[in-house]
Amino acid sequence: MKHLQRVVASGELSKMIHPWEPWWSKHSATTISLSQEGTKLVQPLHEEDVRKSAEDNSESVESTIIPPGPETPLPPISKLSSMAPSPLLAVHLVDTIYSYCFTLRFYNGDWQSDALGAAMVVLNVSFVLGEGGQPETVSQALSHCLEQTCSPAYRHVGGLNFGLCLIDDVVKLLSLGGAALVCLLCDLQRLIQAGLRELKAEKPRKLKRVEVGTKLKLAEKKVYFLMCWVHGQPKEFWSSLMAIVGVEKDLIASLRHEGGHVKVDAKPKSKGKVIIEEV
Repeated sequence: MKHLQRVVASGELSKMIHPWEPWWSKHSATTISLSQEGTKLVQPLHEEDVRKSAEDNSESVESTIIPPGPETPLPPISKLSSMAPSPLLAVHLVDTIYSYCFTLRFYNGDWQSDALGAAMVVLNVSFVLGEGGQPETVSQALSHCLEQTCSPAYRHVGGLNFGLCLIDDVVKLLSLGGAALVCLLCDLQRLIQAGLRELKAEKPRKLKRVEVGTKLKLAEKKVYFLMCWVHGQPKEFWSSLMAIVGVEKDLIASLRHEGGHVKVDAKPKSKGKVIIEEV
């Protein structure tokens, strides 16, 4: 035990953990195809991804595969609601993508090892899924996500630098287009569903279990709604949203580079603006 503590304290343990390569950074992610109804198609692995996997025994072949899309056709958004979709869904999607990327990187790609814990991380980071929040701008959505990333609970993971890396992840995923985003949301739905199954198998205090279960069920419904909405968007929509997120990321990075202390405030009255405080 003392030896293990020394290894942890020295930082040697972190060196033993192989860094996970996100599926969205792989070449295979650029060739994702779904059927016209949004269902998954057989997705061949790119030769380069297969080679990398074969060279690294610590990474299974399965982890190089893009998360599969839906098994059943996605209905048009009009079938899910009689009301017109909110124009804020794009903002909510940015929040959701960020929380997904945060969780997968936090678990080094292996959310299956603790599905309930991973689902709770999603709820903690996402203002939309965790609190039913309604951010009105991309700036506000990112500000809340960064606030959680820099909070005492998670800042040990990397703080603002990690948050900027995650915004890059969001930009990358938006650049891949609707099919990749549907696969992401489908994977997030599976994560939440697995978390729900683990929750039912556990025996925590009944009140807490009911409360958490309700939040997870609402989050799953929101994710599915977003999935159907994403599937119905034209290709050019994603390049526009990607550009907006990129501008916000550059703003945060430039303000930080100027020597100020970046303080994110995601409270509604501030509209999620980034505040700079001199150190």
